[in-house]
Amino acid sequence: MVSPNETEMTEFVLQGFSEHPSLRLFLIGCFLFLYTTALVGNIMIIALVTSSTGLHSPMYFFLCNLATMDIVCTTSVLPKALVGLFSEENTISFNGCMAQLFFLIWFGSSELLLLTVMAYDRYVAICFPLHYSTRMSPQLCGALAMSVWSICATNACVHTGLMTRLSFCGPKIITHFFCEIPPLLLLSCTPTYVNSIMTLIADFLFGGINFVLTLLSYGCIITSILRMRSAEGKRKAFSTCSSHLIVVAMYYSSVLSAYISPAFSYSPERSKFTSVLYSVLSPTLNPLIYTLRNKDVKLALGRILASFSH
Repeated sequence: MVSPNETEMTEFVLQGFSEHPSLRLFLIGCFLFLYTTALVGNIMIIALVTSSTGLHSPMYFFLCNLATMDIVCTTSVLPKALVGLFSEENTISFNGCMAQLFFLIWFGSSELLLLTVMAYDRYVAICFPLHYSTRMSPQLCGALAMSVWSICATNACVHTGLMTRLSFCGPKIITHFFCEIPPLLLLSCTPTYVNSIMTLIADFLFGGINFVLTLLSYGCIITSILRMRSAEGKRKAFSTCSSHLIVVAMYYSSVLSAYISPAFSYSPERSKFTSVLYSVLSPTLNPLIYTLRNKDVKLALGRILASFSH
């Protein structure tokens, strides 16, 4: 509760990158380029998967889900960040801040869980190739995707609900370019113990456990590949999972460094840098990694481009 002599916060000011005015034009150019590339790349992935019958397989179904998550994630962050770079003061309403927080938690945790599902898909494809079509049936894939979306939506509701229960009556400047849990907790004038504990539990459940499951999947995959006698078979097997492994390494390194110890050792500069990696750079690079390193996607893209040229 807010005491009578305190005023409930109705809006926040996103500090963004205002402490580096000399980098404003450079950041505007970078963010515009990254946002455009992320949108075009991920929309292209969705269009390719839905229109090409050769890509109607579990791996590309999950890739389509990943592209959708990346579109929403970047759209939740970059337009507001660009407004802050163009204007002198970037304000966001309390409800707008909570909405941004909800979507970021929802799609950020969904991506962690989906990457684990994609690792399991590669595990079944390489370790049990003869049973792949039966084990990864369309019904199971649909159920896995729905589980990812619903579980992570529940997680986002919990954290956003806990945040709305806090009172913000002190400084209203968020030392970030979007609403995130750690800088918001620092602005609360009520105890944040429950929020911090729940954030650490979510780090363990969505970060730690998924990371271990992904490592186990790839441990089995590598063991199975090394047992193959054919050098060509080993090359093909590695090529089918190398793109996903690159995405996993890039995403986990940025998310875990951003969310570990949320309110105890928070560094604004470090948080902004790691947040750019997982909310901006990763969604931009994912389509490039999957298209440039994937023969099937490149063939489907070539067929579409050829049809347009005719």
